[in-house]
Amino acid sequence: MKKNKKKIRYDRIVIVLIVLILIIALVFGGIKLLTNKDTTKNTNEIKMIHLRDLDETNKFVSENELKLEITYEYNDEKEKDKVISQSIKVGDIINKGDTLKVVVSLGKLDKEKLASDNINELGTVPIMMYHGIVDMKSSETEYTGGNVDKDGYNRTAEAFREDLEFYYQNGYRMVRLTDYIDGNIDVEYGKSPIILTFDDGNENNLKVKGLDEDGNIIIDENSAVGILESFKEKYPDYNVTATFFVNGGLFNQPEYNEKILKWLVENGYDVGNHTENHLDIKKSTSEQVNKEIVSVYKQLDEIIPEKYVNIIALPFGSPYNKEHENFGYVLKSTYNGATYETKAALRVGWDAEYSPFDKDFDPTFLKRCRAYDNNGKDFDIEMVFKLLETKRYISDGNVSTIVTSEKNSSKISDNVNKEVITY
Repeated sequence: MKKNKKKIRYDRIVIVLIVLILIIALVFGGIKLLTNKDTTKNTNEIKMIHLRDLDETNKFVSENELKLEITYEYNDEKEKDKVISQSIKVGDIINKGDTLKVVVSLGKLDKEKLASDNINELGTVPIMMYHGIVDMKSSETEYTGGNVDKDGYNRTAEAFREDLEFYYQNGYRMVRLTDYIDGNIDVEYGKSPIILTFDDGNENNLKVKGLDEDGNIIIDENSAVGILESFKEKYPDYNVTATFFVNGGLFNQPEYNEKILKWLVENGYDVGNHTENHLDIKKSTSEQVNKEIVSVYKQLDEIIPEKYVNIIALPFGSPYNKEHENFGYVLKSTYNGATYETKAALRVGWDAEYSPFDKDFDPTFLKRCRAYDNNGKDFDIEMVFKLLETKRYISDGNVSTIVTSEKNSSKISDNVNKEVITY
């Protein structure tokens, strides 16, 4: 009897041990499965790294398809182009399309260097005025240099290419007209901003040769935009952009007009208003002015809503002063129940315009430089850029600061909300 009891007790112990072994096996098996699952998951995850400098940042952003926002600051501790801070913490999981904000050092603030490099963000800015770009060589024209017509409103494709090369080699970098007006001039240290504008919506501004198999426009390489796009490829650091001011015919290619407008605003260009029929505002009635301005805005509203700029290039530069009775309609027009407000107006000017930080800056009446040749006289390209040698806007590379000499500081507008650095 005792023997049977011992056997039963032994059997129970064996059963308990077996159950324990099974439980342990199941637990460890589950842990292994979970571990393997997490490991597989982790292999697909990308973690934020500690960014040391601008080159490493650009590479990391490109490889992981992130959006990058850079702010520059002078810093006594960090060398130039070193990362001061980053918005995503080291070790955090990142996903495609995430926005990474970094603060990058401009190095130690050296006022002597700023002075020796003539950094001056109170200098003047050239707003270049073009019209047509004609596919021909300059030697084929009957006029001076690259002028296709007597007054040089139309320019040869060869001359336009030379213009762009001249701007680049002389330290000018393109900025959007609307950014200039808003005081958001993002130009690298030691370089100067330049703005390109085109009036009239000529077909040769962006000539379409046809559509590709996907329905995208094929741009003539000798039209203005075709030439500009070639400079994007030639100089990757060249922020290629321009503002095109159109009339009612837009780009005079009815079958492609909508595609042209959409392509422009999707590829870094801007489109503005030049009145429906190239109206001489000074010689017109108030009703005509309102109708012509509203008409173009409505067209743009229908095709590229909220993507065009509320800026007008005044046909003929008219009226020639802001006191004219029709000028108020330039800035605010109402017709058939539709009202539009304009933030800036461009004249047919001559010389470079004030810095947007200058107290005399007036975005509602900006003068432009006619892009033409006249042997260095009457504010042609040669004369304009010779004058700019001593008064050009030269950037400190930081959109958050304004740098100029102490003697220029009295010219700074009271409305400026940026840090001012003088030397």
